[in-house]
Amino acid sequence: MSTVLLVIDLQNDYFPGGKFPLWDADATLARCERAIAAAHARGVPVVLIQHIADSRQGPSPFFVADTVGAELHPRLLAAAPAAPIVVKHFADSFVATNLAAVLTELAATDLLVCGMMTQNCVTHTAISRSAEPYNVSILTDCCTTVSEILHHIAVHALSTRVTLSQASTALAD
Repeated sequence: MSTVLLVIDLQNDYFPGGKFPLWDADATLARCERAIAAAHARGVPVVLIQHIADSRQGPSPFFVADTVGAELHPRLLAAAPAAPIVVKHFADSFVATNLAAVLTELAATDLLVCGMMTQNCVTHTAISRSAEPYNVSILTDCCTTVSEILHHIAVHALSTRVTLSQASTALAD
């Protein structure tokens, strides 16, 4: 078995001062940094996922290509400087990306998924048809969205489809 940590959309627009700041973004980033450090300590590969708005679909209020807001948070890049970056244009990180090829190259069997936004990109990636071959776990403490209640609603909805865990448990020695 080979586990891979997917870190979805920790991008500047979701943090204070960005175009669409989320609830608990800074604390979620800190927990993701700890999860990445634990993954590195266990030899678990990390894959970063970055959403770029597709201008062909119309104007977007955030994640606009070539803007600071669309960039991955600098602390995330510092925590995982060698991680492959998968660029996506849809909520599902598998759609029209090279994520499946990256996971095949890493011989992935198990996915630990975390990031932003719980009810959207995290959920759509975790329950994607393309994720069905993997054992998927959501690191609920390393996810956030627009509000605490919406985060908890999304986590509860995911509970029937994937494993829910905390990073400290999922990445323990």
